[in-house]
Amino acid sequence: MTRIKEDIIRDVMSKITLDRKYAKSLVESILQIIKGTLESGEEVMISGFGHFKVRHKNSRVGRNPKTKVAYEISERVVVTFYPSKVFRKELNS
Repeated sequence: MTRIKEDIIRDVMSKITLDRKYAKSLVESILQIIKGTLESGEEVMISGFGHFKVRHKNSRVGRNPKTKVAYEISERVVVTFYPSKVFRKELNS
C-alpha cells in the first residue's frame, strides 16, 4: 500500500493530538525544509532513519530494448536515500 501525505498528516494528528490545520502545517514545514536543503546541494541526515543526498548524473547513451534504437539520456540531478543501520536492521527483522 502506498502512503500519501494525507495519511501522514492523519497519523501526526492522532499521535500528538493536533488539530488538522496544525498537523498539515507541521508536515508541510518539514518537507519544505528537506526540499530547500537538498536544492541548495546539502545532504539531509535524520538520525535513526537515514540520509538524503543529491547526485549529479552525466548524460549517457541509452537503448530502447524493443527497437534497439540508441538515444541520449540527458544530464540530470537525482535524490537518493540511504537508510541508517538502525533503520535497515528494523526493516530486516
